[in-house]
Amino acid sequence: MELLIVIAIILVIAAIAVPQMNKQLMSAHEMAAIRQVTTIHQAETQYYSQFGRYAVSLTELGPPASGTPGPNAAEIIPKNLADGKNSGYIFTVTGTPTGYAVTAVPETFNSSGRRTFYSDQTLVIRNNWSQEPANVNSPAI
Repeated sequence: MELLIVIAIILVIAAIAVPQMNKQLMSAHEMAAIRQVTTIHQAETQYYSQFGRYAVSLTELGPPASGTPGPNAAEIIPKNLADGKNSGYIFTVTGTPTGYAVTAVPETFNSSGRRTFYSDQTLVIRNNWSQEPANVNSPAI
């Protein structure tokens, strides 16, 4: 009987702790995604200073498959980020008429993250609290 009471207490504590842990884990993924967007901004600045234009894909910022770095693969960011997945988020870089745009969306919404992120050469990071990807009109962080 006493053992059943102890087990019941442990289950109640676990039922309270697990959802809080998931929220903290999602927050950690979101903070890591914001840091990665900042890393991409720094890489774009370096790429621009080396090649006179912004990179239009993560591949151009990443390491070359073989050979020396160049405009097609400048080796500015690590391979895991250049592959587009990092910290529970999927990252993309696209060219725009005025520069570039970075988007970050959770791999699994409400599991690896609750927000989507957008930024461009203005360096303002914007977020959206729904599955709809953030864009230039989303609120800034």
